[in-house]
Amino acid sequence: MSVSSGQSRVLLVPGLGNSGPEHWQSLWEARNGYLRVQQPDWNHAVCSEWIGPLEGAVREAATGVLIVAHSLGTLLVTHWLARTKLRIGGALLVAVPDPEASGFPPQARGFSPICRVRLDCPSIVVASTDDPYGDLPFVQQCAESWGSRLVNIGKAGHINAASGLGQWDRGHCLLESLRAKTE
Repeated sequence: MSVSSGQSRVLLVPGLGNSGPEHWQSLWEARNGYLRVQQPDWNHAVCSEWIGPLEGAVREAATGVLIVAHSLGTLLVTHWLARTKLRIGGALLVAVPDPEASGFPPQARGFSPICRVRLDCPSIVVASTDDPYGDLPFVQQCAESWGSRLVNIGKAGHINAASGLGQWDRGHCLLESLRAKTE
């Protein structure tokens, strides 16, 4: 995929299980030609094993790449940003899960504790008031520690395919607001 001058490439970072065909990440990928970071095992996530593919994808991407992460992908991105020397244009972090909560999947390892460092890029955290994997006070604390703008979209569950968002145009507008900061 070629990237026109002045336009940042977008990397999609799904969470555990990948994003299925009805998930807004997959719909954005199909509609806009965004690239998905591929992981060695979508059903068994080990943070230290998932960081390498993310690092490689960012290294190959255009200058000013934007990252759109969902769920466990948000934790991956923040752990990676705390370690990498690479720079990105911005991050849209959607549905941050709490790795200390009782409902956190046991097949996801190494994502705790949460990185509580200010991110070195513009970032937006999107939260739902009824997300079963990360309650609003937890997500607010994450956004504050990361220096991210918090956007509460109300009752939208885990902001995934089951939420019925379809193409999720409002989310894409948030991505475009990050893109505007990189150009």
